[in-house]
Amino acid sequence: MPTGLNVRAAEIVAEGLADAARLGVVDHRTGAGVQIVDAGVKAAGGDEAGLLLAHAALAGLGEVWLEALGTPPHHRRIHPASDPWQGRCPWPIVAVESLAPIAACLASQYAGWKVSEGKYFAMASGPLRAAIGREDLYDDIGLRERADVAVGILESSKLPPDDVCLRLATEAGVSPDRLLLLVARTASSAGTLQVVARSLETALHKLHDLHFDLSRIRAGLGRAPLPPVPAPPDDLESIGRTNDAILYGGQVVLEVTGPDAGLDDLASAMVSGASASHGRPFRSLFEEAGYDFYKLDPALFAPAVVELVNLDTGVRHRAGSIMADVVRTSFGGG
Repeated sequence: MPTGLNVRAAEIVAEGLADAARLGVVDHRTGAGVQIVDAGVKAAGGDEAGLLLAHAALAGLGEVWLEALGTPPHHRRIHPASDPWQGRCPWPIVAVESLAPIAACLASQYAGWKVSEGKYFAMASGPLRAAIGREDLYDDIGLRERADVAVGILESSKLPPDDVCLRLATEAGVSPDRLLLLVARTASSAGTLQVVARSLETALHKLHDLHFDLSRIRAGLGRAPLPPVPAPPDDLESIGRTNDAILYGGQVVLEVTGPDAGLDDLASAMVSGASASHGRPFRSLFEEAGYDFYKLDPALFAPAVVELVNLDTGVRHRAGSIMADVVRTSFGGG
């Protein structure tokens, strides 16, 4: 398994900041010395900024790109048996591919915990999680690390105050000047894109919940439509749209090894259609749950379509289907 997740991410951010003006991000240091990159709070950001956040979240162990209607397909290693959108998705598609998906997606990209300090709240992702290592997930996948730099992505409508930054630096075991935080609200171009880039991660997290042997996974591809940002910006609406993009419009292909026995049933359990809540826009379900993710059916958090490709036998195991009407309604298309 690859290591050095935080170092990889720091190198990606440093390279991206060489063109900060074009990306529409603002880089500054706090009084305590913490480096903060505003990619969608006060700064304009954009799709390129979102790609930077997504690549940093993956610690450079995956590639993320946009597929637009009518453009030539991006060169990729993994190919689905079919496109559930049949090449007619009216929105750009956020695609992500990784040949080290456990490290890229679960150890790094997964928004595995929330930062809550006083009036400040953020969902945190990126390799900073591996440096802090508090999640039980790392007991199963390993990949906790101690590095001299820590990189986190915060999904928040506010930039973090000094007390939050200093606490994160302490928990990660780095000096404040070696903590790098990239911040974007969900209702921003960059924030929306980096969340939708979690389609592959969503499937892998589902597999972990289903107690599948993650060592059998060799590579993965995820695709999901990119929703428009509401005008005026509305984080709750964007949370609904980004979730619907994956739950009702997302496709994941995983290359696995081992026996075919059980893979058909596994694929069926991996899709959002396995949830009794399936079929309703995420925002309405979220409202009923009192805006508490933990009160929602965990089975819902899965891609719409899953394909397991057995590299040993060549057999493909496919389950699920997209719900274009739900996506269209969620994205404001009537």
